[in-house]
Amino acid sequence: MFPERFSNLPAYAFPRLRALLDVHAPGGEVIHMTIGEPKHAFPPWIAAILASNVDGFNRYPPNDGTPELRAAIAAWIARRYGVNVDADSQIMPLNGTREGLYNAAMALCPEVKHGQTPAVLTPNPFYQVYMVAAISVGAEPIMVPATAATDHLPDYGALPEEVLDRTALVYICSPANPQGAIASEAYWETLIALAERHDFQILADECYSEIYRDAPPPGALQVARRMGAHPERVVIFHSLSKRSNLPGLRSGFVAGGPESIKRIKQLRAYSGAPLPLPLQKVAEAVWADEDHVIENRALYAEKYAMADRIFGNVPGYMPPQAGFFLWLPVEDGEAAALKLWQETGVRVLPGAYLSRDTGTDTGMGNPGKPFIRVAMVAPKDETEKGLIRIRDCLYGQE
Repeated sequence: MFPERFSNLPAYAFPRLRALLDVHAPGGEVIHMTIGEPKHAFPPWIAAILASNVDGFNRYPPNDGTPELRAAIAAWIARRYGVNVDADSQIMPLNGTREGLYNAAMALCPEVKHGQTPAVLTPNPFYQVYMVAAISVGAEPIMVPATAATDHLPDYGALPEEVLDRTALVYICSPANPQGAIASEAYWETLIALAERHDFQILADECYSEIYRDAPPPGALQVARRMGAHPERVVIFHSLSKRSNLPGLRSGFVAGGPESIKRIKQLRAYSGAPLPLPLQKVAEAVWADEDHVIENRALYAEKYAMADRIFGNVPGYMPPQAGFFLWLPVEDGEAAALKLWQETGVRVLPGAYLSRDTGTDTGMGNPGKPFIRVAMVAPKDETEKGLIRIRDCLYGQE
């Protein structure tokens, strides 16, 4: 009755976490550090924009987004990456990046490649929509370890030639969720050259790109243009959720070559839902403003410094380069999460819930098992309290 390809999907991370923790009482005042849902204030002027455009709720929004929103996004890409894209043919606004990351596979993945089942490569650990998108289109999802041995980014070039030859799509997240690693220009150059050689597309999930310590992370489209790569080679995804503390707005965009965007737009015309007009007006204004982004980044800089101070003496602590997660080493992530909950009331996510077992042939097992993911999204005082409890409970250091 139901498609077999979905029968072996692991439970989604957060229902698994509730099943692990909620049968036990918390050991203290509850502090939520599981979901990457930003809690900093969004720009206060948003309310006035929304109110002045509320009559737009009685109209169907354009499938491709308003010209004004697409123009604002194109202008932001030009400012941020120095890349000019055509607002009409190379950009489509999204209901958040998850919609786009899933539908890109539906629109772009071929049914066969060189007469074989296509492969879709993802990092491991990974954002779970990557795997489900691959399964949905009948491709083979291949999880490639992103561990300390590879600077917490997947080494796709290490895969066998026969796998690369049938690869259709490659997902890559930079800055990485959950490790906070940044793909350097050299990393992008290597991956784009590999994609050119084996003729696959890169789906670059860059939704954490505006939260970083020092220099802004380089972008995939930026490097691809400089290299003169095929115009359809790279498709990028961005969101206002993290950049502007607007996860409930559900607003992002996809940008890439005109043929790729044409296919994604066509799929949405049949099966998607464009952003309501009042929310598009908000997004248009938010993409045009950088002051609130700078202020937001300063708040995260304080949290980076706080985490470094609290965990600096913990063996194996890896300061994140970007994003707002800590990827903390433990013996067993599930056991550590349960201990924290029962003894302190702090909720964190076991790393194994964000990754899959790679099998005994690799000798690695589940690369996320010896980690917990900690979201530093709450206000500074609450975040500090939670981090100190984690340190004292799991590492016995003060």
